[in-house]
Amino acid sequence: MSEYKININYAKALYQLAAETDQMEPVLADMRLVNSVCAENHELVVVFNNPVIKEAKKIAILEDLFGEKATRLTMLFLNFVVKKRRTINLKGISAAFIDLYRQNHGIIYSELVTAVEVDDESISDVKQLIADYTKHEVELNARVDNKMLGGFCMTFDNNMYDARLRTKLRKMRQAFDENIYEKKL
Repeated sequence: MSEYKININYAKALYQLAAETDQMEPVLADMRLVNSVCAENHELVVVFNNPVIKEAKKIAILEDLFGEKATRLTMLFLNFVVKKRRTINLKGISAAFIDLYRQNHGIIYSELVTAVEVDDESISDVKQLIADYTKHEVELNARVDNKMLGGFCMTFDNNMYDARLRTKLRKMRQAFDENIYEKKL
């Protein structure tokens, strides 16, 4: 079975459990925490992927990391994932859970990448424009890319609006190359 299907199946199981026990919001917060911890700590992912490290040690690590912060349901689920030897999929399962939550609650994930820091008013304006266009609630992630020359790049709902300076310069260069009046000055 592919990793994608494994992630989706485990995420669906947790989603159903959270819905049945009315713990959807706390479990969502826990899965966001698990996702961010796995994304930020490469060493943790290496430990989880190591088959030599015993299940008890992995459960102890999860207990230390999330025991005080996570709900009982989340901790039981994480222990289940360890016992089924799927800790390699922990980041993917948490991401799939978050995506499943968004799908079922009509939330569109959007990302705004800019060359410089954007103020909160501009972010809320962009969020409102996307909400008006899609007729859905929008979860906007704004980040700064220092490698970007200027402009911005917006992605949402499988759409991308590219207003980067590099893209505009490339389009201008192509337009000059296609000059029908004078060939190659």
